[in-house]
Amino acid sequence: MDATASLLGRLGLSLIFIISGWGKIAGYAGTQQYMEAMGVPGGLLPLVIALELGGGLAILGGAFTRWIALALAAFSLASAALFHADFGDAAQAINFWKNVAMAGGFLMLAAHGAGRFSLEQAWSERRNR
Repeated sequence: MDATASLLGRLGLSLIFIISGWGKIAGYAGTQQYMEAMGVPGGLLPLVIALELGGGLAILGGAFTRWIALALAAFSLASAALFHADFGDAAQAINFWKNVAMAGGFLMLAAHGAGRFSLEQAWSERRNR
């Protein structure tokens, strides 16, 4: 049960970032303008895409899980503060707390690792042969 739950948890946490990273590539100019309107340098967008897409794929596969989970937890909290801290807007407040919840999930992943069904486990087993 633990191995399956870990895999499904990684799937759930990773998909929003994989999808969002792809969306930022498709809507690059609009995303860059939105970032700049919120006071975030648009030149950071390639790093955001790399973290969302690359980090999401790494979490999904269970590779470098603890470090990537810490990075995505910090990113989720920073995104909440920078883009969703308008508590007068119910949708933004929900997005704020969604990001806080995702950060909590990533911190759990950082604490406990990827689990049995992961690239990390496969690499470990291969080294120990």
